[in-house]
Amino acid sequence: MKKVFIDTDECIGCRGCVKLCPDVFEYDEEARKSRVKLPEGGDEECIDEAISNCPVECIHWEGVKSNDVVEEPLNAVVTLRNEVSPWLMILQVVPDGWGFPDFAPGQYASLGLSGSAPRCGIAEPENPVAAPDKLIKRAYGISSSSVNREFLEFYVALVPGGALSPRLFNLKIGDRIWLSPKVGGKFTYDESRVPSDSNIVLIAAGSGLGPFMSMLSTHLRLPTTRQITLIHGVRHSWDLGFRSTLLAMQHLRSNFTYMPVVSRPKEEPVPWKGATGHVQDVWQSGAIEKAWNSRPGPENTHVFMCGSPQMSEGMITILQQEGFKEDEKKDPGQIHLEKYW
Repeated sequence: MKKVFIDTDECIGCRGCVKLCPDVFEYDEEARKSRVKLPEGGDEECIDEAISNCPVECIHWEGVKSNDVVEEPLNAVVTLRNEVSPWLMILQVVPDGWGFPDFAPGQYASLGLSGSAPRCGIAEPENPVAAPDKLIKRAYGISSSSVNREFLEFYVALVPGGALSPRLFNLKIGDRIWLSPKVGGKFTYDESRVPSDSNIVLIAAGSGLGPFMSMLSTHLRLPTTRQITLIHGVRHSWDLGFRSTLLAMQHLRSNFTYMPVVSRPKEEPVPWKGATGHVQDVWQSGAIEKAWNSRPGPENTHVFMCGSPQMSEGMITILQQEGFKEDEKKDPGQIHLEKYW
């Protein structure tokens, strides 16, 4: 009987395998990684799907392991590197000589660089130090539209002591990078699960905005009778990536409302005139009801969330008190959550 295992050093805790095969995999909240709870006897077809969908290829059958050293070629080129702030970056990459597969807005792909790649100047010391011949891979939500085939765009946050992001922040235009040849993730706008007459609230914290930019740039042409609101929470106004684009969307589409919120207004160089606090405060302030002329509720609204666990947990508590429930594969609900962070 075949055994399945997870390389926990590579696992990024996206929980994709847990969603697909909950009888075989489980999530370790303390380690923030998935693990195998049933190494033998699970549904092999389900496990094969989990293996195929793992964005960092860390799930394997015993005796079968993909190569993760630098011999795997850096197969894409950086074509744009736009720093929103010292710790937030819009990165565009183009596959070199191969076609990237179709994807749905909200899905992610993996980026990678070797352990020998230099780290940016504001990075913290690495512990443990990555092996120079190791290909370091991490999953990032795609922020470009699925109808755009010229490049793939990612909204990347710097983790100063992290393994990959300090190396990504040291990249220059023209540098080579590894791009996974497949996509993953179930955090998508699924018309079969979101009624056509439902309003939509997108709630993002920090770089969790990325998947929503892909959704908006692809689906914003939806009927104007549906209200769409984006709440984006950040510490400072200069962390509001894509702000000009979102303001333009709001100007061009009468059914779209952009609500940025800043949690540290006292540190602003000029007075911040928008909402302050956190996304939870915006939800409870009545701002959406004022913009829509109707109150969002589980009978008329679906909520998508992407951001830190603290933000998601806080919002889920509020939403559940108002009658919303999480959307599950066999139990439809109005809360759609990206749990990878």
